[in-house]
Amino acid sequence: MSPESPPERFSLTGSGNGGAAGYAKGGAVVELEPHPEGTLLSYSATADIGGKLAQLGSRLIQGTAKKLAAKFFKSFADVVGEGNAE
Repeated sequence: MSPESPPERFSLTGSGNGGAAGYAKGGAVVELEPHPEGTLLSYSATADIGGKLAQLGSRLIQGTAKKLAAKFFKSFADVVGEGNAE
C-alpha cells in the first residue's frame, strides 16, 4: 500500500513473476468521499502483463482482474454495511 493522502486516497499494488510464462503487475487507486448516506468508495484498477501470458490471454486476464476487483469491493461494501446496521 502506498498512501498519497490517507485516508481519503491511497493505492494498492501487487506483482508476480511466472518465469517462462511471463509476469503480471497490477494496482488500484482507491478514493473515499463523505456523503450524507455514508462514504462513497471509488477505485480505478490497472493491469500490466508480459511474456506468454500477454501473448495468449491479455484480454481474458484484464477482464478477469476487473471482475475480481469489482467482486472484492462489492464484498467489502457488504461487510461494511453489515457493521453499520448494528
